[in-house]
Amino acid sequence: MRCIQCGNLQDKVIDSRTSKDGTSIRRRRKCLNCGSRFTTYEQVERTELRVIKADGSREAMNREKLLRGLVKACEKRPVSMDLIGRAVDDILSRLHRDHMMEVPSSSIGAQVMDKLHEIDPVAYVRYVSVYRQFEDVGEFIREIQALEKRAQNDAMQRRLFQEK
Repeated sequence: MRCIQCGNLQDKVIDSRTSKDGTSIRRRRKCLNCGSRFTTYEQVERTELRVIKADGSREAMNREKLLRGLVKACEKRPVSMDLIGRAVDDILSRLHRDHMMEVPSSSIGAQVMDKLHEIDPVAYVRYVSVYRQFEDVGEFIREIQALEKRAQNDAMQRRLFQEK
């Protein structure tokens, strides 16, 4: 690995740990030239996923584009970048597991909506409003009412399982 301070290629691994989800290895390194410490991550190289767009065109799956979408939805919300990064990793893992080489963009949108629903209800509504191209306030209201109904159903189910 090239040192981020001096550019030297000689380093020593100080510590290696598996990530929480088990998909990567975090390595702490020390440059043998300047002594600077830095972190690298090692991941399994996957085959490139291709996205099938709504118009039938295809493009390479772009992790950064997915990350930007989640960051935008979670903007000014109490959601950490670490949580967003883990959400992106989880979505990509599911997509790689469920699809061989190509994935419809609708599957990606559904995965993002599910993940945002878990993370933050406001971010979820923001994303859904853009994804489904809401035209008026009524659509926002209907989506929020559906969200409230799901939350009530979840609360009722939790109570049922706690009583037993």
